[in-house]
Amino acid sequence: MPLRDHFEPPYDRVPYDGLHGMWPTRMIDNLFDQLPPQYFVAPQVQLGARLEFDVATYRIEDGGPSLSTNDGAGGVATMIAPPKPTLDLECELPAQDEYEVRIYDHEHGRRLVATVEIVSPSNKDRPENRRAFVAKCAALLQQDVCVSIVDIVTARHSNLYIELLELMGLADPSFGSNPSPIYAVTCRGDKLRRRPHVKTWAHPLAIGQPLPTLPIGLKDDLWITLDLEWSYEQTCKYLGITRLG
Repeated sequence: MPLRDHFEPPYDRVPYDGLHGMWPTRMIDNLFDQLPPQYFVAPQVQLGARLEFDVATYRIEDGGPSLSTNDGAGGVATMIAPPKPTLDLECELPAQDEYEVRIYDHEHGRRLVATVEIVSPSNKDRPENRRAFVAKCAALLQQDVCVSIVDIVTARHSNLYIELLELMGLADPSFGSNPSPIYAVTCRGDKLRRRPHVKTWAHPLAIGQPLPTLPIGLKDDLWITLDLEWSYEQTCKYLGITRLG
């Protein structure tokens, strides 16, 4: 069945969040039986912005919090309040939705080996959001994680795959000077040669055309496949989207 434009009538009657939320589950259905016993697959969902921080020691004394650091002489110096900041700026944290499918290697400390990133409108709507998404994918590739990106968001015209390549000083000539805003791609680092390489399996998408099957690398000599067409159609069926055309 063809790819639908979920941001135009009649398919926009079903919120894109519904498709976005259910598609990972159908992808897992497709991948589960292919995985060797040492691997497992799970969804990863994050809604909106999240700020994380790490403090070496967090102590509660006299009913209130304090930050503790080593004073260099073997003792502990306690700072009741920090000094006046050198800069205090009002800002707006970019809110992004993240929907992923993650594959882990249980025998090697639950190491992340592959991830499927389903692009949301918020990933593409602002420069800082695009930079955050691209930086995340680049960091995963540096950690030898196979990264697949599936983008059917027609309401935003950026191409995050092309921006990821640009971050690494690379380009994909097959996408031309005006790349399609919708695409599916798998990227994987290759360190078997003297200099690192990145291999990609990229497919520009088009409304009215079927979706491709993507390779998913668990390790250099072990690959499975993600049938995007099957998982997409199953999702559309469960949500009643197939009846809207």
